[in-house]
Amino acid sequence: MAEITLDLRAAPKAQAYEELQQHVQAALAGMDDPIAGMATMSCLIHHAFGHLWTGFYRVVTPGKLLRVGPYQGTLGCLEIKFGQGVCGTAAAKGETQVVADVHAFPGHIACDARSASEIVVPVYGKNRELIAVLDIDSASKNAFDELDRQQLESMMRWFQQ
Repeated sequence: MAEITLDLRAAPKAQAYEELQQHVQAALAGMDDPIAGMATMSCLIHHAFGHLWTGFYRVVTPGKLLRVGPYQGTLGCLEIKFGQGVCGTAAAKGETQVVADVHAFPGHIACDARSASEIVVPVYGKNRELIAVLDIDSASKNAFDELDRQQLESMMRWFQQ
């Protein structure tokens, strides 16, 4: 497979996710390293949609602490406690958080002042243990919707294989 990153911003969102899903599967075929998976997905999702920040916060202390993992974008927060900000809330609740306006989210952690909306998806490993969260920030409000939630949750199932 030729190693390329797709720019899918001009495609209808459903079609873009279909192409992205195929590209991710092809790029990660035969791979079983979760860090390599995080790095590859961060790159492909980030470039496909042109997000402000796309990456993973890994669970380093279960139930307590997340630490930055592979990502694309400006400098991210290095550590986030469970229950703090959008990432910590997603980790603590084990549920995807779709935030239309991060400035209206109680306790939002502003790693980049340009961030306006965010989606954070819990990532579960082979034994259904929380291993990370996928965090995507946009400079636009209301950038994420139900289709993003469904497609990103589906993509994160790769880590359970």
